Amino acid sequence: MRRDVQPELLDSLPAAAPQAVRSRADLRRLNFIMGHAGILSHAFQNHHDATLVRSRPLRLVELGAGDGTLMLHLARRWSVLGVTAQVTLLDRQNLVSVETRAAFAALNWSVESVAADVFAWLEETAPPVDVMLANLFLHHFPDRQLAALLGRAAARTKLFIACEPRRSPLSLAASRLLWLMGCNAITRHDARVSVQAGFTGHDLSTLWPQDSAWQSSEQAAGWFSHCFIAKCHG
Repeated sequence: MRRDVQPELLDSLPAAAPQAVRSRADLRRLNFIMGHAGILSHAFQNHHDATLVRSRPLRLVELGAGDGTLMLHLARRWSVLGVTAQVTLLDRQNLVSVETRAAFAALNWSVESVAADVFAWLEETAPPVDVMLANLFLHHFPDRQLAALLGRAAARTKLFIACEPRRSPLSLAASRLLWLMGCNAITRHDARVSVQAGFTGHDLSTLWPQDSAWQSSEQAAGWFSHCFIAKCHG
C-alpha cells in the first residue's frame, strides 16, 4: 500500500462539538484495544536511561497529546517503577481536564499543557527533554513535513518513541468494522484515513536524521500498530 495522507475530520471540528467529544471517547477505547499504552511503556522500559531516572525527574513531552489520558496511563505504569517526571502535553487545543491534572499531581508528576503548532513550538520554544513521545500523531503529516518535524524533534531529545497506525490490508479491513464497536462516523472515516497514512517497514527510520549518534528501529506492534524508537548515543 502506497502511503496517502488525507485530512481527518476530527481535526476540523471545534473541541466542544458533540461529534468531536464522542470521537475522542472512541479514540480512548481504540487506544486501549490496540494496547498502545503497553507498547509505549515496553519501549520506554527497554530504552530509557535508568541512571537518569534515579537522579531526578525526567523531562517528558508528548506531541499531539490530546486530552492527556494516554500519558496519564503511562505515568501510572512508570510511577510504580519509581519514575517521576515533568510532563509537557503539546496539542493544537488545550483538552486536558482538571481531573486529569489532579491525577498527575497524585503521582507526584508535574504537568504543563501547551496549545501550539508543533513545528513552531519545536523550532522556537521547546526546551531539551529526556524523552519525546508521539501516539497516533505522526501519520497526519506527509513525508516532507514529517522529515522536518523529526529533525526538529531530534535536536530536542535523546529518546523518541512513537506508536502509529500500521499501513496494511489487515488494518484497513479492521478500520471498516469499527461500526461494530459503536464508533461514530467521524471515527470511522478517520480510522480508514489514518491507516492509509500509516507506516510500515522502515518508513520512519528513513525520515529520521541520518546521524551516526542515533540508532533507530521500527517494527510491527500488536495487530494494527507500528512502533518507532530512536535513541541518541552521543
